Amino acid sequence: MTGPVALIDDDDDLRTALTQMLTLAGHVVHPFVDGPSALKRLDRDFPGVVVSDVRMPGMSGTELFARLRAIDPELPVILMTGHGDVAMAVDAIRAGAWDFLTKPFAGEALHAALQRAGTARTLVLENRRLRAEASDSEGAFLGDAPAIRRLRDMIPTLGETALDLIVEGDTGTGKELYARLVHRAGRRARHRFQLLDCATLPAAMIERDLFARGGLISRADRGTLFLDNLDLAPPELHHRLTQFAEQRLVALDHRDPDPVDVRIIAATAEGGRAALPPALYHRLAGVALRMPPLAERREDIPLLFTRFALRAAERHRRDAPALPEAAHAAARRDWPGNVRELELSAERFVLGLDLPTAAPGPAGLGAGSLPQRLEAFEREAILDAIAAANGEINAAIAALGLPRKTFYYRVKRLDIDLRSARGVAVRGA
Repeated sequence: MTGPVALIDDDDDLRTALTQMLTLAGHVVHPFVDGPSALKRLDRDFPGVVVSDVRMPGMSGTELFARLRAIDPELPVILMTGHGDVAMAVDAIRAGAWDFLTKPFAGEALHAALQRAGTARTLVLENRRLRAEASDSEGAFLGDAPAIRRLRDMIPTLGETALDLIVEGDTGTGKELYARLVHRAGRRARHRFQLLDCATLPAAMIERDLFARGGLISRADRGTLFLDNLDLAPPELHHRLTQFAEQRLVALDHRDPDPVDVRIIAATAEGGRAALPPALYHRLAGVALRMPPLAERREDIPLLFTRFALRAAERHRRDAPALPEAAHAAARRDWPGNVRELELSAERFVLGLDLPTAAPGPAGLGAGSLPQRLEAFEREAILDAIAAANGEINAAIAALGLPRKTFYYRVKRLDIDLRSARGVAVRGA
């Protein structure tokens, strides 16, 4: 079953018969007696397929197709034609119509054409949804996973408070980004966001570069001090930060200390709180947060991948092809580097350097039993050969290297509609 079907035909008997047939096949059918009445109900968001007769009084099926194409060039339209209208239908196919069926046609032919068109329509609308949702959210915190929604909802409140934060999470989960979002959400946004990588600071520079008057901490006055990799800091730095978190004072040689109004946001690896002195942890953990890894929010991966691919495409002035397929393939992969790794993969994808295929193993081999997967592969190979041969069956048979009798046997066994397959090939030529 695919999405709804808009059926347009001025022949009452045929329209009723097709409506009944398609309803029994599981489709939701919207019948219309003519093109103008259909146009009142069809728009860019119609989630299904349009099936229209060509010869109708007033507005013909090809005229209706032209009007629909102006509304949405990606809306699939299947035309039903008499033998005398085939040339007209072929012209419509070249102009972008999805397919045509010559009367009289078998119900299976229409059903097969609807299945393929409905699948394509679903992908188009999903692509649009992904693009729309990805265009107005912030990177790693795009998505619907409950943990991400909660983190996102807390940003305005955290931005307006003076509480220090500890943010825990694996590499690449967005700890620094979250700290920046909190900084921007409150009154401190007008002042500096000062970053210190605690894992790389030599002990000899702690007093001179951090806690002296005019040092890094002083420069964060009225702003935010982000302590990255706090769990990897040397003991000397842990000790001095514990003192500073309590007093908020900086000075040269501990004389005449100056007060500093700074909000501290510290980041640690997953489980990194165990490496912090308890006194330091409890002074900084006004609110303790955890960034979930992608493995815990797989439902968000397609949206994240789309967002990153669109940004990369804009940056490199390229198109991002086949986004839904690539985005869902990405959701089947493991991402030990989390959001950062996913973002780099999306950029490589846009540049044609990478395709996010599923990881090896049962989860990446597709659904169904082995015979079902083989049949799907065989069916796809036959349809691809027909498309590559621009609908010329003899050329497709030669390309596949099959005896003619074997080809038609497999076409019948796999329930391939050759007429629709040729129509698709003509459309793409």
